[in-house]
Amino acid sequence: MRTTDYTIRTATPADVAPARAVMLDTVYRDFRTGYVPRWHGDVIDPAGAYLTPARHTLLVAVDADGEVVATGALDSRGPAHPPNPAHVAERYPSGVTAQLRRVYVRPEHRRRGLARRLVDELLAFAARDGGYRAVYLHTDPAVEGAEPFWRSLAKVVHDEREDAGGGQGIVHFDVPLVVSRVAVSRD
Repeated sequence: MRTTDYTIRTATPADVAPARAVMLDTVYRDFRTGYVPRWHGDVIDPAGAYLTPARHTLLVAVDADGEVVATGALDSRGPAHPPNPAHVAERYPSGVTAQLRRVYVRPEHRRRGLARRLVDELLAFAARDGGYRAVYLHTDPAVEGAEPFWRSLAKVVHDEREDAGGGQGIVHFDVPLVVSRVAVSRD
């Protein structure tokens, strides 16, 4: 799993602290929310959220110097209602939904295909699992580049900006198991 001068691989326990740093830097810098316990528990305990459960994974992109510069995660928890719209939560139930999470790339490493490659590998993981019926994610369109990136890979199933009152302002996506140049098969 090489991308130019980067290696994308399943995170190890040694990667947890640097992966957490990428995630925390992103929620502070890009989201401007900082750490919010009800939203970011997995960021504080990536090992418990992604390394321990069999159907979950955390990937990291490591540069030529061995530094973790990007993350991508997948878990089997569908979106909860509230805060997400009820119809979105019903469409993507926990256990049979692979939810993409924490696809974050440090700014100085963006525009090099890392996020796309992380997503491809996460989808391959979901396909190998065999128990997922859908792949879901949501994004905050206020984060520069996030919405166009996800629109290039996935289909919008609900845009909260169109709701009366704007909801949380989040855009919800359905991701096909065939993305980019990599076709993922369930064989």
